[in-house]
Amino acid sequence: MNQAALTPNAHPLVDNSEALAGLLKAAGDPLRLQILQVLAQNSYGVSELARIFDVRQSGMSHHLKLLTGAGLTTTRREGNSIYYRRAIVVPGQPLAELQRALFNSVDQNSLSDAVAEQCRTIAAERAEASQQFFAANADKFRAQQDLIASYPVYGEQVTQLLNNTPVKNTYLALEVGPGQGEFLPVLGKRFAHVIALDNAEPMLEHSRAAAEASGLNNIEFIHGDTTELAAHKVLADCVVMNMVLHHTPSPADIFKDLSRALTPGGALVVTELCRHEQDWARENCGDLWQGFDPADLTQWAQDAGLEDGQSMFIALRNGFQVQLRQFFKP
Repeated sequence: MNQAALTPNAHPLVDNSEALAGLLKAAGDPLRLQILQVLAQNSYGVSELARIFDVRQSGMSHHLKLLTGAGLTTTRREGNSIYYRRAIVVPGQPLAELQRALFNSVDQNSLSDAVAEQCRTIAAERAEASQQFFAANADKFRAQQDLIASYPVYGEQVTQLLNNTPVKNTYLALEVGPGQGEFLPVLGKRFAHVIALDNAEPMLEHSRAAAEASGLNNIEFIHGDTTELAAHKVLADCVVMNMVLHHTPSPADIFKDLSRALTPGGALVVTELCRHEQDWARENCGDLWQGFDPADLTQWAQDAGLEDGQSMFIALRNGFQVQLRQFFKP
């Protein structure tokens, strides 16, 4: 009789030699290890990565083909472009522990000043493009949002989620990208003080007008982005971000910025599009990303030291789906 049949909980051996060889080959190059490190923080196209590392685009394509074939990177299409990001480790999958150990080792290294500077430059260029769009289209914002998911579609549900979100204190709330200011009254009633943060001054003016119309006198408006929260010494009991993440140049960095701006025991509530293939939204609505898989948000939150909470999903008639997510800072 086979020995495995006599041993409780025994599992038959699986030959992963080809997958293992592919993973080791892909990881056996210093440049590819640096690519994995950069892709942990953001998604980039081939030309952007070639620019970051100052290599030919054809050479970068070869490196990415090896990494993707080994399951270390994944791709997603954004309009006419394909972006690469580091793969999410799936527990229980073959070589998952080796993949996790590899990523952990890679993340211990420091990026060169030149590579880090190129990453910052590309992020700044993406942010500038987004700001220019909203500055030029602030008066059309509501109509553009209505094409995808207007506030009435998710407002009641996110209010319910917020009301069911336990926080230790209700002194300060932060809303990132308040848009037309529709959610500020909800926050203003529950929290003693509210900060509205937006990197587009025309959009902030819309929020100010909405706050005045609602008679709110506990709202502070800050023109800037999440990287400036530390300078403003913001430490919030709750952070809300509604339909903002797909406009940001580096979603993973947003989670890290917001985690630092949360008090221990604080909560982050995110309303965001699920991944979609309607690329017209990029041109018409200023979207940098075509939504996100729920696993993306979970991974970014975990990397930022946040724990997953409740999730809600809303299916829309126009083919989009909205995810409402809750995260907590231990």
